[in-house]
Amino acid sequence: MKNYLPKKMLVTGGAGFIGSHYVHYALAKYPQLHIVNLDLLTYAGTLKNLADLPDPSRHHFIQGNICDKKLVLQILEQQQIDTIVHFAAESHVDRSIEGPTLFVETNIMGTLSLLEAARHYWLAQKKWSAEQCRFHHISTDEVYGTLSENDPPFTETTPYAPNSPYSASKAGSDHLVRAYFETYKLPVTITNCSNNYGPNQHLEKLIPTIIRSCLENKPIPIYGNGSNRRDWLYVENHCSAIDTVIQKAAIGQSYNVGGNAEYPNLAIAKKICMLLNQIVPGSQPYENLITFVKDRAGHDWRYGMNINKISQDLGWQPATMLEEGLLKTIHSFVKI
Repeated sequence: MKNYLPKKMLVTGGAGFIGSHYVHYALAKYPQLHIVNLDLLTYAGTLKNLADLPDPSRHHFIQGNICDKKLVLQILEQQQIDTIVHFAAESHVDRSIEGPTLFVETNIMGTLSLLEAARHYWLAQKKWSAEQCRFHHISTDEVYGTLSENDPPFTETTPYAPNSPYSASKAGSDHLVRAYFETYKLPVTITNCSNNYGPNQHLEKLIPTIIRSCLENKPIPIYGNGSNRRDWLYVENHCSAIDTVIQKAAIGQSYNVGGNAEYPNLAIAKKICMLLNQIVPGSQPYENLITFVKDRAGHDWRYGMNINKISQDLGWQPATMLEEGLLKTIHSFVKI
């Protein structure tokens, strides 16, 4: 099967952490690619993430809401978009517990808005075949729920069992994307990723919180007893996985994307402290700053990702391992 190559791409949420890394990655890899970047610029998105693009002339930023159906369709028609890469989402679990309505509106209704615009423009207006357009949806491992210590990692056939308003809203958006493939034959692909980390991640996330706390000599807050386990995926690895799926995957397929780096949160904190002790030694070992705080509601204990399908079908493996990724992330905070 011939690889799919996008020409005019709409990236939603492209000023956010993962989306902006993907914009940099795609512009650098594909010299003929033009990207329209649609982002509402909420707390999680900033134009600073889009500084120093490989070729700014091939990048057009629009501040707007994916729930604005008229705007989305207008962008597709005026820019002749053939590929949508959908990152835009409310994504912080704690915020979803405090205010779930916004998560349903953005993650479910916003995804519906994009799907409807794509269906109208690609299938009804242009009558494009599956070889001429692509809708790629980025989702999360959290839709699968939680694992116990001896459970095998999630596969693409693991039943959905979301436990937070955030993960439930992402599960709903996944189901919509699948339904548009089954019902309308919209050419879609889906990736469910594990916990991302890397430069420019929002400071409220775990790894930036640990690094910043060390550098500011403040307590490092760790939920519960720190035993919660996550699979850690360096953001550039995630970008290469998305690119591989868009190029090579059969339409309608879903792929788990992970970093082959499943560790308890406490182990991640200690690893970062050890690296910082070597790079910028403080007056005491940074590990002494670790402080256990009350666990959050609905806190899933373990996520683990089986990535055999994307490895065997498409030949993808994470290129950057945990320590290298953590060092790159630390050096984005410590300019030495």
